[in-house]
Amino acid sequence: MVIVLLGPPGAGKGTQCKRIVERYRLAHLSSGDILRSEKAAGTKLGRKAQRYMDCGKLVPDQIIIETMVGAIACAGGDCVLDGFPRTVVQAAELDKELAQKREKIDAVVSLVVDDDVVEERITGRRSCPVCGAVYHIDTLKPKIEGHCDKCKNQELIQRPDDKPDVVKQRLKTYHEQTTAVVGYYADNSQEILDIDADRPVDDVTAQIFEKLDSLVTAR
Repeated sequence: MVIVLLGPPGAGKGTQCKRIVERYRLAHLSSGDILRSEKAAGTKLGRKAQRYMDCGKLVPDQIIIETMVGAIACAGGDCVLDGFPRTVVQAAELDKELAQKREKIDAVVSLVVDDDVVEERITGRRSCPVCGAVYHIDTLKPKIEGHCDKCKNQELIQRPDDKPDVVKQRLKTYHEQTTAVVGYYADNSQEILDIDADRPVDDVTAQIFEKLDSLVTAR
């Protein structure tokens, strides 16, 4: 089963993906996590993507398609796609790749949330550069201010793409390009499962499960 999870940065895609993965036993394929891993490892792909990621721009289609198609193949076609596809070109290419394998997208889940909420969520995030743990200055504070709970003496950082000016650019880019992906799927008769993501995390999860359970039962 292939599930596409769409939504602006900060909508909670990562959290919800992890819960979907646990419930339906799927692989969680986050384009952001995969590219950041490549970047940290200093691979050729990571170096190519870095200059786009650090200023809040979308990684070019050619790079992201190459990365994600390979990841989907490794997952055996049972996965949740987090942060991909982000453009109509990517969506069309994904459909083509799946069709060649006689597979298809089973569900498109769209997390809906206002920009003001997104900006507050993202700019307040702080992360550990060692273990990757994520905190928030208001809603998820570490036990010792500014330091990771797991890596005791490690100071938390604000990722370059979480800074206010970059967040605004990320949202602008999302609205210019990624929202068109929803239209692409609707035009191709793919049902869109809209989810109100400006609610408590557990409530969002419950609504997602309610919609996906009916699809799983119908398969």
